[in-house]
Formats: sequence, structure tokens, C-alpha cells
Amino acid sequence: MQSSHSAQEAATWNNVVANENPQVDDNNTTESEKDTQQSGRRKGLRGFAAMDGEKQRAIASMGGRAAHQQGVAHEFSSDEARMAGKKGGEAVSRNREHMAAIGKKGGEAAHGRRRQRQESQQSM
Repeated sequence: MQSSHSAQEAATWNNVVANENPQVDDNNTTESEKDTQQSGRRKGLRGFAAMDGEKQRAIASMGGRAAHQQGVAHEFSSDEARMAGKKGGEAVSRNREHMAAIGKKGGEAAHGRRRQRQESQQSM
């Protein structure tokens, strides 16, 4: 059962996709084809990743609305979100090397500014 709203979203989606053309130069070679010719392998972004952020958000928004209409969308309660965050945090914190690297970056960011100020004052 599709509503007219869904048909409108489908038309919008078709317009978004139709307007998403690769940049083409005078001899009809796309940017990704140029990359392939120059390096022998594909480089550039394709598909969803190649779209600008505004188009990505528009498409994702349509997908979210469709999921809610179909009744398959899930919204986390604050308790569910808290438990998911705790589970992820526990998994990440098991990797001690990763946690040490994070702490080192934080310390360098905080103390590095202090060292720079001290060095600049000493050189005056």
C-alpha cells in the first residue's frame, strides 16, 4: 500500500539520481575513466560516496521516512542507547594499545600547548 507521499518521494529520488552525472570533458571521458587510464586502476569515489552531502542527507532522510512508514524503523530509548554505548566502550577499552594511543594524543594536545607557551616565553 503506497501513499501519494511515497510516489512523490520516488519521483524526488529519481530526480536526484538523474542529476548525479559524472563530470565529462570535451572528449566524453569521465573523471574516473581518466583516473583509470592514468594509474591503471580505479580511484575516485562512486555511487553514494560521490554525491555531495546535501544529496546524501536527502536520500537517507527518504529511507528513514520509508522505514517508519513500513513500521521497521527502530528508535533507541535512552536506556537502550546507554547499554549500546557501554557495550561498545567495553569492547574498545579491551584493546590496551588503542587506549594508550588515545591517552597519548590527549596528553600531547593538552600539554603540548603548555610546552609551546613555555618555550616561546623562554626565547623572549
